[in-house]
Amino acid sequence: MTRVFRRILGNRIHSILAVCLTVAGLVLSGGVVQADDLKYQRPPEEIAELIEAPQAPAVSISPDKKWMLLLERPGYKSIEEVAQPELKLAGLRMNPNTFGPSRSSYYSGLVWRKIASKNEIRVEDVAPGTRIDRVRWSPDGETVSSCVTDENGISLWMTKPGEATAWRCSDLYLNATLADPYSWLDDETVVGLFVPTPRPEAPEISGVPEGPIVQESKGRKAAARTYQDLLKTPADEQLFEHYTTSVVWTYSLDGDVTKIGEAASYRTMAPSPDGNYLLVRQVHRPFSYMVPYYRFPHKVEVWDRTGQLVREVDDAPLFEEVPIAYGSVVTGPRYFSWRQDAPATLCWTEAQDNGDAGIEAEWRDQLYLLGAPFDGDPIPWVKLKLRYSGVTWGSDDLAVVEEYWWADRTERRWFARPGDPSAEAKMWLERDYQDRYSDPGNPVTDRNEFGRNSILTAQKGTVMYLTGSGASPEGDRPFLDEYYIKQDRTDRLFHSEAPYYEYAVKFLDAKKLQLLTRRESIEEPPNYFVRDLKKNKIDALTEFPHPTPSLLGVSKELIKYKREDGLDLSGTLYLPKGYKPEDGPLPTIFWAYPNEYKSASAAGQVKGSPYRFVRVFWASPLLWLNRGYAVIDRPSMPIVGEGDKEPNDSFREQLVSGAQAAIDELVRRGVCDPERVAVGGHSYGAFMTANLLAHSDIFRAGIARSGAYNRTLTPFGFQSEERTFWDAPEIYFGMSPFMHAEKIDEPILLIHGAMDNNSGTFPLQSERFYGALKGLGATTRLVMLPHESHSYRAMESLLHQAWEIDNWMETYVKNAEPRKVVETPTESGAGQSN
Repeated sequence: MTRVFRRILGNRIHSILAVCLTVAGLVLSGGVVQADDLKYQRPPEEIAELIEAPQAPAVSISPDKKWMLLLERPGYKSIEEVAQPELKLAGLRMNPNTFGPSRSSYYSGLVWRKIASKNEIRVEDVAPGTRIDRVRWSPDGETVSSCVTDENGISLWMTKPGEATAWRCSDLYLNATLADPYSWLDDETVVGLFVPTPRPEAPEISGVPEGPIVQESKGRKAAARTYQDLLKTPADEQLFEHYTTSVVWTYSLDGDVTKIGEAASYRTMAPSPDGNYLLVRQVHRPFSYMVPYYRFPHKVEVWDRTGQLVREVDDAPLFEEVPIAYGSVVTGPRYFSWRQDAPATLCWTEAQDNGDAGIEAEWRDQLYLLGAPFDGDPIPWVKLKLRYSGVTWGSDDLAVVEEYWWADRTERRWFARPGDPSAEAKMWLERDYQDRYSDPGNPVTDRNEFGRNSILTAQKGTVMYLTGSGASPEGDRPFLDEYYIKQDRTDRLFHSEAPYYEYAVKFLDAKKLQLLTRRESIEEPPNYFVRDLKKNKIDALTEFPHPTPSLLGVSKELIKYKREDGLDLSGTLYLPKGYKPEDGPLPTIFWAYPNEYKSASAAGQVKGSPYRFVRVFWASPLLWLNRGYAVIDRPSMPIVGEGDKEPNDSFREQLVSGAQAAIDELVRRGVCDPERVAVGGHSYGAFMTANLLAHSDIFRAGIARSGAYNRTLTPFGFQSEERTFWDAPEIYFGMSPFMHAEKIDEPILLIHGAMDNNSGTFPLQSERFYGALKGLGATTRLVMLPHESHSYRAMESLLHQAWEIDNWMETYVKNAEPRKVVETPTESGAGQSN
């Protein structure tokens, strides 16, 4: 781009932005815009019953594969529960009354079922109304632990397989604000992070400041993405330390409780597989007002199981200056973890390029190993030319090391030998990780002698098993393969077959080829089965009922079509129960989310399965099938930039072309009335919605939930855009619907959680966008949901947002007035209808 063009564009951005901000400022000058004085509303019953439908239990299988633990899930929370006290500190949201996260999901009950029978035993001792989470088996599978939260805090409980009783471990309360609060140390002992006792009083924070809040930069680049809930004052620092401070205790099943670690802000407390050591990470000052807690200084140590320091492994500084390029990381050691297949060996990686993905470098990362007794030098292991992304452990002779590179979407996997660190790693595969069709799957893991998951092998370690989604032009068909490592050969053991969608959960007996699978169809809800591959036999293990019988008979079809440029696209078309072609075109909902790709071939691949159960949840557009709408759900909206081009260089053009192609296909099929189509989406889908309304006339109305509309408010990158605003102002301007608000002449409903903590979608985004739209005379409505974050949780909020959307679509889509015909002059001066 020439300097002249940048200057012209910059002047245009400046002038239009100034006008928009002035308009928004005039609208908002009196404070928050006063909307309708509403109580929470309830949508029509045919929608409400779908939102209120019961959820099927989650399932946990015992290590010996004999017991199934059903984890019952309650309905959505009440607004009273969601409105409980909440502190927002250093990127954390915590409940000060419980010393735990304020926004977590949980279970409401535990039920035992033996896999060999269908008899159920309910665990009765946990009080009704408490919240159960972090349910874990002991290494030997003889005990199950869980956290139970009530109004006083988080306590640790135990139960035994098949028993109806449970017991609380001690009077201590766990601290889950900063870290996973407990782990099994061995078959009989748990180590946990507990609130200091007696519980200290929170610091009294004066409302009178002692001085200004000052931050300073001394010329070094410290580009950062937009973060929510950061520390802002010295008082916040005191509160952060108070609520994240824990004391380390152990609890044994014989009732012994022992303190082994002093008060500190622990971020990690991870036992070694043999239970003799602890990997400990402590956050410490100086804190930052620019980045979340995980960039704060931290000390990494190895302790023995009595709490004695064995070795300090690292003392990392504050990281405010991580390079902005995607794939950049902190300098120094990172990703500390235990080898899961060895008694006590640490693994970590260190950047070889100063952590900067934006510079040329031969090597990007170096892995190191350090084993007990931790008194020698770290041993270099695998060196990587791309960025390290993980390791799956198997044995001394087998580990799978993964690396990736963002710029070209490359993934590599290596076979490595941790038992012989000097042995050269062997490449297993190299692929475009967005190419779903080429994904060979991931290694199947199972519990080893330490109670940890490691790669399951056969034939003396020469064969492993792979499982994956089985993406194909016909849709996803999950599979289980037997992979011969030396021969690089694959034999297929299982493939999901129509009309079902079925995948392997785990082996019940690998030698006998007996699997636990989860199977569903369009009208059959997911249930668990025992599948015998040798006998080609399948037996039902659970019989969870259909949660939404009113959707029985709904039509579901995976449709394929082409974009104007020839790119293959697909989406899932749903039609209401009882619909017949002679019923004619229907009002339609187009609900989507754009994705960026570096290759057209990957962008055109089919996603999803035509055989998955029609299961709706609060955010699903399928709620409106019961109101007579056709729904095109998750239609492909790829934004492609091949070679030196970036996807966003032509974002708007590709977006409009993709949407037009989908609607044209629905019209061709005779199921869609093109004059009655709504577009909607959540988050980046909301951003898409506003752009489609601004730059096309395909849709009659839009629903935009929890979106971002002014990209200059996220100047150091957004979504998959890694260029900064100053690198590409024309991209930030052109993609921001706020800058084109004057072009939106269709009704748009904006919904946003008033406490949204998602990076980039601050509530201010919707408030300012509404202000601009209203000031420009658009038909718009802003709904701010109290106490809700990026995803909504309270039943009252979920029902109300559905009521808002239903009213909007009934008014502006289903019963929309005919479009006005506008006469525009042709080149010869004659009138022309648009």
